[in-house]
Amino acid sequence: MRKPGRVREEGRVVLPSEHDATERMRVGTFVDPRNERGRVHDLEPCCAGDRPQLECEAGNMAELSEALAPHIDSGEIPGLVALVARGDEVDVTALGDHAVGGTPMREDSMFRIASIGKPITAVAVLALVADGTLAIDDPVDVLLPELAYPRVLRDLTGPIDDTVPATRPITVGDLLRSTNGHGFPSDFSAPIVSLLFERLHQGPPRPQTVPPPDEWMALLGEVPLLHQPGEAFTYNTAFDILGVLVARASGQSFAEFLEQRIFQPLGMTDTGFTFGSGNADRTTTAYSRGKDGALVVADEPDGQWATDPAFASGAGGLVSTAADMLAFRRMLLAGGGDVLPSELVAAMTSDQLTPAIRATDSVFLDGQSWGYGCGVDIEVRNPWNVPGRYGWVGGTGTSAYTVPADGSIAILLTQVELGGPNGAPVLESFWKAAATCFGYST
Repeated sequence: MRKPGRVREEGRVVLPSEHDATERMRVGTFVDPRNERGRVHDLEPCCAGDRPQLECEAGNMAELSEALAPHIDSGEIPGLVALVARGDEVDVTALGDHAVGGTPMREDSMFRIASIGKPITAVAVLALVADGTLAIDDPVDVLLPELAYPRVLRDLTGPIDDTVPATRPITVGDLLRSTNGHGFPSDFSAPIVSLLFERLHQGPPRPQTVPPPDEWMALLGEVPLLHQPGEAFTYNTAFDILGVLVARASGQSFAEFLEQRIFQPLGMTDTGFTFGSGNADRTTTAYSRGKDGALVVADEPDGQWATDPAFASGAGGLVSTAADMLAFRRMLLAGGGDVLPSELVAAMTSDQLTPAIRATDSVFLDGQSWGYGCGVDIEVRNPWNVPGRYGWVGGTGTSAYTVPADGSIAILLTQVELGGPNGAPVLESFWKAAATCFGYST
């Protein structure tokens, strides 16, 4: 089993570095190996005290790799990077290739992360809340006049021109909770869904096809809400709207705001809306599945993410690496550090939906709930569910979850589109193996 660039020292996994192969990720401190100054990001350790050790260490990590390898050997996916962490123990494995018949996967390989970037958008919005620029209960129509006086479908299954007035304005909180009325319903046969795909480009992310923000917002303003604001859960579109809201509220582009307020402070130098130059040797090819189930190239390294998009999607437009995703999740575990106040992190990662709203979704939440930009486990339905666990899945074949009760983090990056909200076999294999690794199941 190939585990490139991996060094073990004193029983810990040490991630490779351009400058020092012994730099490590440690609890309370994340050292970014790509930062020339070796800047240290101090984080308050979560769950101090009698924290269980990471059981994946040594032999058990091999078991995790063995659970994932069959998905590559069978041709289901070309490759993956998997990371599990708890406290000062971090283990990463890279399996397979960047593309079918391509170069070997690396621990620092770059992926299109899709919806596991939604929590980053939520943090950007909450940073503006912390600044006093926005408030959770603020109506958004002052900054987003395209959404003033919205119309609402009388019946989700009825004609899209049969509408009634919204009973109240859409708020910042509605967008964070995905209860604003725009987005995918559980019933994909509803006539409105075709508008989401055709006008708003809400299918699998293709950033070069989306018009600039002002043009996109004008199109959005012509699409009726699927339900009254605050009364149901509909998925995805809210986070593209939030990206525009951040830009207009801050006076910066969305990409510039993320770079200044999140990526630079956390040393997330591999995260952005393009792969950037000089990264061809670690950029993955993306795939979808044909009708016969065979892999079909969806995007090449020099394709949709090769240049800056006109519309920086807050719903699913970012690329990143496992190490950058770990840095972001450690920030949340530490209560936000210098990025976000702890009370806003707590709100973001806790259940924000009422039972009545949860009941309006039968597809995306999978019986769990939603905070601000991330799913939140509220009951044990599978071995990997832990009440309070938060995170999400990306439609490009990615997953990132955190259990705050013990500080465990599990990240999986692959490059094959899921083709629907119900996941893929490799995701379930990873979640099951990680649950065993962390001691949640046997």
